[in-house]
Amino acid sequence: MSSPKGACLVVGVGDGVGGAIAKAFAAEGYTVCMTRRPRHLDQLEALAAEIRALSEKGSGGQARAYGVDARQEAEMIALVDRIEAEVGPLEVVVFNIGANVRFGLTETTAQVFSKVWEMACFAGFLTAREAARVMVPRGRGTILFTGASASLRGKDGFSAFASAKAGLRAVAQSAARELGPKGIHVAHVVVDGAIDGVFTRSMREDVQGLLERDEILKPAEIAANYVWLHRQPRSAWTHEIDLRPHSETW
Repeated sequence: MSSPKGACLVVGVGDGVGGAIAKAFAAEGYTVCMTRRPRHLDQLEALAAEIRALSEKGSGGQARAYGVDARQEAEMIALVDRIEAEVGPLEVVVFNIGANVRFGLTETTAQVFSKVWEMACFAGFLTAREAARVMVPRGRGTILFTGASASLRGKDGFSAFASAKAGLRAVAQSAARELGPKGIHVAHVVVDGAIDGVFTRSMREDVQGLLERDEILKPAEIAANYVWLHRQPRSAWTHEIDLRPHSETW
């Protein structure tokens, strides 16, 4: 079942920010199309079922899961064509792949560097290009990119990740300048700080206290900003925002 509002594609959906973004747009009435690599499709199907169950209670929406490797050009072309044909027009596309890994410079192999770049930058380019392909003829749509502190600066151990995220930011800037006059809103979201989720909880024991003091990013509150960006009137579009807890050093 599709929605009269159209489709929202979220590329890179896990248990944290991606899932929260999907739920937020589903609650807005969009049919959310979510991707992860095929080996994680079972988890993604479970999230889609959860969103559909929320719809039955009046607080969710429609959702579909797709096992896709966003680094593969043919797969991204086919995905967008399939959504347009089976679900409806893509009104919102969110690129949310992270690829955050830490390796010292001399321990960073060519394979690691290339893989991180493919995941965090090249896949973002493919996502934006395919979104633009179907949005530009209609003269409307929103393309959102998830960035990080590494989008703005490199740090010890993050040469691969920072260079990829900086590259993604440049893709977003170029796309915004090109597509804005054609009616497409492109925005880049710098998420600066630890985010509540399975990964953070596996690394830290003080997450509950951080949540109570609002000292850690909450996925649902991050997602609310993506919805806000999509709703912005074109007379006052934002290209880039940064999100961080009040206590974050920056």
